[in-house]
Amino acid sequence: MLDVRRLRLLRDLAHLGTIAAVAEAHTYTPSAVSQQLAALEREAGVPLLERTGRRVTLTPAGAVLVQHAETVLAALERATAALAAAGTGLSGPLRIGAFPTAVRTLLPAALVTLGREHPGLELMVSELDPAAMPDALRDRRLDVGLMHDYDVAPVEPDPALDGAPLLDETVFLAVPAAARAAADTDPIRGARDAAWIVGSPGTLCHTVALRVCRTAGFMPQVRHHADDFATVLALVAAGQGVSLVPQLAAAQPPAGVHLVPLPTRRRTRITYRRGAATHPAVAACVTAIRASTMAYLGQ
Repeated sequence: MLDVRRLRLLRDLAHLGTIAAVAEAHTYTPSAVSQQLAALEREAGVPLLERTGRRVTLTPAGAVLVQHAETVLAALERATAALAAAGTGLSGPLRIGAFPTAVRTLLPAALVTLGREHPGLELMVSELDPAAMPDALRDRRLDVGLMHDYDVAPVEPDPALDGAPLLDETVFLAVPAAARAAADTDPIRGARDAAWIVGSPGTLCHTVALRVCRTAGFMPQVRHHADDFATVLALVAAGQGVSLVPQLAAAQPPAGVHLVPLPTRRRTRITYRRGAATHPAVAACVTAIRASTMAYLGQ
């Protein structure tokens, strides 16, 4: 019989790439992870890993087992959801992750609703970059996550996760008010010679800014890195450069900022582990977030 905890480690190795990363995610030592994976190989009766020096890769049998592991783990999520549905009332921790603009705009009303309708839930919110959300959901550090991508930088679906669309936003080019005439003519090309304010390297916002500029035929002259859109807009208002800002973050721009709508879209999804959609706490969270989003947008 294959051990489910060891299957989860193998699945995470396929996603994270190294035993050290798996160990960090599970607060194990690398040697403990290696021992558990070796035990899984003995249970399976076939080699699951190939070791070349310090590198570890999956064998064909290991890759097949990872695919089945996703199915097994999703089935366990469905079983957990069914047991929770058979209980009376919702209680226990509900861990929600979201990117900063969603934490400010969409989550507060949803948290109020959840606290009022399900006082037994222990609501815990973590502010995370979307790039960190899949790992946190797979590792069970989160139960529900608000994740986004952009049409110019789509994120590949994760077989361990499921979810539903929540919001589709316009992306704006934020420029100092004095530069609005040039920006309105041809927004991105008009900003070719401008200083740019972009997210930190490695974030999705950084990737999107570079990709939008490359599509227009140039590399941006990056002057500032900022990950909080309130900071970004303050820098734009101070004449320090231009930036890309999504609709949620652009509702109340400071004086001195002109927003030019672009064809680029940011797409937000409510995400949870595959098989968890029917868990009562997850379902209640999804309902509350949908209602708060519609209320925020005035729909």
